[in-house]
Amino acid sequence: MEEHFGNRRDEPLTSEDLTVCNNVLDDLCAQMDITDNGTVTHLASIIIELYRQGVHEPEQLKLLAGATRDDPDP
Repeated sequence: MEEHFGNRRDEPLTSEDLTVCNNVLDDLCAQMDITDNGTVTHLASIIIELYRQGVHEPEQLKLLAGATRDDPDP
């Protein structure tokens, strides 16, 4: 039996979706020199939420997720 979701946002992410999100996370962590596990986890949740909301382009994900990071050291 096929399960239907009322909204794309409620559908489980595919392995391809997760690969996109993981690549974006890896790129952002490298660019921003992020190594703290808590920060990485927080950034990952932001990327996944943006992806679920329909942002699927890696560059857009990087831009939007990266903009959410508070950087106390300018």
